[in-house]
Amino acid sequence: MTGTGGTGGTSGTGGTGGTRGSGTRTAVEWLVSVAPEPDACRWEWERNPLGVALLPAGRAWDVLIVPGDLGLATLDVLARCLDRPGPVLAGHGDARVGFFVPPGTAAHWVGTGVRGVGTGTWIVVPYPGRITGGVRWLVLPDGSGTLTDPARLEMAMHEAAARGAT
Repeated sequence: MTGTGGTGGTSGTGGTGGTRGSGTRTAVEWLVSVAPEPDACRWEWERNPLGVALLPAGRAWDVLIVPGDLGLATLDVLARCLDRPGPVLAGHGDARVGFFVPPGTAAHWVGTGVRGVGTGTWIVVPYPGRITGGVRWLVLPDGSGTLTDPARLEMAMHEAAARGAT
């Protein structure tokens, strides 16, 4: 899902996780707003056979990457206590789940097995609503900049881990 200039996930299936049409357009605009060259990002999405582009983390969001089982369980907890969590990606056949959180979160996050992706790193991002070869949206960006609150994410992770331990 991440890299410092390479490509990310290459397995798994795509997902929609949201509506098409104007919602997809606003999600695309929000995502490409962080690209050094937004038009090049759009071009990459259209031409890349995997249907993905690399976007820099740390500008409008960081990403916390969680092992798949814990990440999916955490998303389930968040979905029950929030109207809408921030964007969430799954990669490598759901082996990893990435939660979009406010910029700066990755630099301060401490958690076993959780990898923070922030300033100086890049994230593999599929085109919203399009099936890709390896990374898929579990929750599409809403285009308004909604992100998952780190404190709520942490509580949801604890609850998900506790449920898994029983």
